[in-house]
Amino acid sequence: MPPRIQLLIVEDNPGDADLLVRELRRAEFDFDWQRVDTEAEYLARLNPGLDLILSDYEMPRFSGLRALELLKQQPKLDIPFIIVSGTIGEETAVTAIKQGAADYLLKDRIIRLGPAVRRALMEVKERGERKRLEAQFIEAQKMEVVGQLAGGVAHDFNNVLGVIMGYSDLIMQDLGPDHPVQKYTEEIRLAAERAAGLTRQLLVFSRKQTVQAVALDLNEVVEGMEKMLRRLIDENVEMTMICGGQIGPIKADSGYIWQVLMNLVVNARDAMPDGGNLAIETSAVTLDEAYAQSHPGTTSGDYVMLSVRDTGTGMTEEVKARLFEAFFTTKPSGKGTGLGLVTCQTIVRQSGGHIDVSSELGQGTTFKIYFPRVEQPIPAAASSVRKAGPLRRGTETLLVVEDEPSVRHLAQGVLKAQGYEVLTAPNGQDALRVARGHSGPPIALVVTDVIMPRMGGKVMAEWLKTTYPNLKILFTSGYTEDAIAHHGVLDGGVEFLPKPYTPASLARKVRDLLDAPQT
Repeated sequence: MPPRIQLLIVEDNPGDADLLVRELRRAEFDFDWQRVDTEAEYLARLNPGLDLILSDYEMPRFSGLRALELLKQQPKLDIPFIIVSGTIGEETAVTAIKQGAADYLLKDRIIRLGPAVRRALMEVKERGERKRLEAQFIEAQKMEVVGQLAGGVAHDFNNVLGVIMGYSDLIMQDLGPDHPVQKYTEEIRLAAERAAGLTRQLLVFSRKQTVQAVALDLNEVVEGMEKMLRRLIDENVEMTMICGGQIGPIKADSGYIWQVLMNLVVNARDAMPDGGNLAIETSAVTLDEAYAQSHPGTTSGDYVMLSVRDTGTGMTEEVKARLFEAFFTTKPSGKGTGLGLVTCQTIVRQSGGHIDVSSELGQGTTFKIYFPRVEQPIPAAASSVRKAGPLRRGTETLLVVEDEPSVRHLAQGVLKAQGYEVLTAPNGQDALRVARGHSGPPIALVVTDVIMPRMGGKVMAEWLKTTYPNLKILFTSGYTEDAIAHHGVLDGGVEFLPKPYTPASLARKVRDLLDAPQT
């Protein structure tokens, strides 16, 4: 059923206004209407809620052309304006059309009113659709620029962050938990993690990084983040975490679940400057057909829900309408990028889920994220939380190939501390020379960057494999996935560790590969 039209009639003769109303009803229009005949009354009624204006051409205290002029002075109001007159001539009618009138007609030919109104309303609808498509095109161009920028800086930025995070971890290990400098180092580490998260945010949002979905336990992911999330919120915010029982597996990327939850928690914290309550909850839910029909793009079925609820300032309807719009933020300048929620939406959609938001001004906000529940078992490799405990050590000989000196020295130091004999090289060509000149125990594993000057990691690995067929290779890179995909390192069966990595993740990955059976 078409929406009810809001009509404004500019006419000094009530009888003529009734004539227009009867004709529109005969043409089966559903509408509410008001009549004005002065400029002051007209301006008082002129608002975005109007759908149509019908105006006489000449009146004792007002005129149709003046009403049209006042409408055009407000470019945000796209309201069709039709002149209906008993005296308008052809020259005057042409002038009115040139000034922006949608149509004109004579009162003795009022039967044309219905078709004229339908055409004018359709033109407004088409203009709105065209503007929407133009806005989407501009947004797509904007995202392409963001993507190019993000992809260009990701490699160098991830290298820098990897060094900061790596040495922060090493410092914290050396200092011990009770050292007075420990809390400062933790803050440096946290800032680096958030910066790494912002990089991932840009890459996901600009489609330069895709979600690598596997079956996983959402409870395990959320519980593993609890300590980190508590460090993100202020002391006057009380956080509770309630994980449901056997909620079933979902198919998602645990790293990006982390990204979504961190964004929502930071937003909740910022919405409670004077403190409040933050509740994070998981549960198994079933969405019925009624819910699916009221939420376009959603299908009924079994889901796992992640809920983040705060008691903060809440949102107006206007803010909610723009919530997932790129670069839209209500935070002060320098406090928000406007990418957090739209990135959350992108991640959740890539995982097959959807987001539902409820909020009232002054009453807080609740985000409910629904991930489809899957039947497939959770593989051990998909576990997002590793058991606490010392890292496994080794004595094998390793070769680290990395063109960034700071990253190379960090990886060398971390692996040496684990007991390994570590050889290094700044590029593929030098790595081949080091391998040929090595006379000690055989090299068991190579940790190599993918893209390097002179010779990249993939070509170098292929050369080494011809001489050492049992050699294991671990590729690393800070470039975006689309930038390294054609190198073949994202193919199935190829081991890959994205940057920035931590000392623990590097040591653990190396040990896992060394202990894995030869394929």
